Amino acid sequence: MARDTLDATPIVDRDELVAWMEQGSKPVRAFRIGTEHEKIPFTLARHEPVPYEGPKGIRQLLEGMRMLLGWEPIMEGPTIIGLADVTGGGAISLEPGGQFELSGAPVSTIHETCAELNAHLAQVREVAMPLGIGFLGIGMSPKWTRSETPVMPKGRYKIMANYMPKVGSLGLDMMFRTCTVQVNLDFSSEADMVKKLRVGLALQPVATALFANSPFTEGKPNGFLSFRSEIWRDTDNERSGMLPFAFEEGFGFEQYVDYALDVPMYFVKRGDAYVDVAGTSFRDLLAGRHPLLPGETATLSDWINHLSTIFPEVRLKRFLEMRGADAGPWAKLCALPAFWVGLLYDQQSLDAAWDLVKDWSAQERQKLRDDVPRLALKAEIGGRPLREVARSVLGLSQAGLKRRGFHDRLGRDETRFLEPLEEAVLTGRSPAEGLLEKFHGEWDGSVEPVFQALAY
Repeated sequence: MARDTLDATPIVDRDELVAWMEQGSKPVRAFRIGTEHEKIPFTLARHEPVPYEGPKGIRQLLEGMRMLLGWEPIMEGPTIIGLADVTGGGAISLEPGGQFELSGAPVSTIHETCAELNAHLAQVREVAMPLGIGFLGIGMSPKWTRSETPVMPKGRYKIMANYMPKVGSLGLDMMFRTCTVQVNLDFSSEADMVKKLRVGLALQPVATALFANSPFTEGKPNGFLSFRSEIWRDTDNERSGMLPFAFEEGFGFEQYVDYALDVPMYFVKRGDAYVDVAGTSFRDLLAGRHPLLPGETATLSDWINHLSTIFPEVRLKRFLEMRGADAGPWAKLCALPAFWVGLLYDQQSLDAAWDLVKDWSAQERQKLRDDVPRLALKAEIGGRPLREVARSVLGLSQAGLKRRGFHDRLGRDETRFLEPLEEAVLTGRSPAEGLLEKFHGEWDGSVEPVFQALAY
């Protein structure tokens, strides 16, 4: 999230929260696609982490991007922490360990979101190269220890870092050493939201398997194909996971709001200051009885910021966020939004995807989620190899994109962006398995070559 919200509109009760979320519904013609893409900066000379300060640090990178793009700086006190395109709606932000993120503008087609990604990577290279900075497309930092990883000067991250060790053993790794690509998508009604959320949750492990790309930690294989995904299993289970209640009869906006209300808070923002309220109840704030904020009640910005601190496999705001994929090489960045748009923005494919997953039990979905970080496409669901499921799902996505009928100036439709996924389905191998093969072979037990192989 590039910028925390400041909106002092008072929130009186739970019904207002439900109504606010429901107002995210849009007519189908207004559906948009927003792609978010993180990448890990490293020094070209020594493959070391890039600090925030210094003549060749991340602050200078942001200032250079500001000069190149003319975007508005996002400041925290005197410190630049991001950039916002106030016209188009895109933004650049920093994740806790310096991961450099593009939050793409809402656009109509995969052609547009991919053009935006390609332009961004070209622009960031133009600024970064003179600073001796490169960027790595991978799901987890492959080389540095946690203590070697820089810490970005953002107030919310300090609060989160203090709280994470209290609720899981891997939360700090999630914050400082992981990297993802995700897509944000719209819904037209509560019923449409429910079906998309359920399909997204059930099939998120398929995306994790197809994009699994984090097999190294501190220079060695870590025993997983997507260690980024495994990390989420022991980060903070009160705010992450597969949301089994979303499959219960009667689920809708109200039930998600009730879930979010019970997720412990991290902070509230008052002016430029972050107030640490980690572990406390939003319900208490809503009722005006918060022990750390006597006399205060919730504002709309408190709610919006709180929703941004909840991390299930699919996150609901006024849109849906698909959160299961590792970051990867340039060629795969556009495949992730294409995969989900083909499934969720075509009614025929969405209905067929729901038919595919509707009989899976909560236990089966959870087992698949638990198995995929280690096994990727070699996992199973209900006795069926996940590779076969992925083949079926990819076919539904291709059909959905074809029916959408959006062509570029060369007459190509959006299905071309799925081509990088076809090899994984054909071979049953994730990207991580290719990296491990090279590590044990031509790379002679070193992760250093990954800084060339997966550099943007």
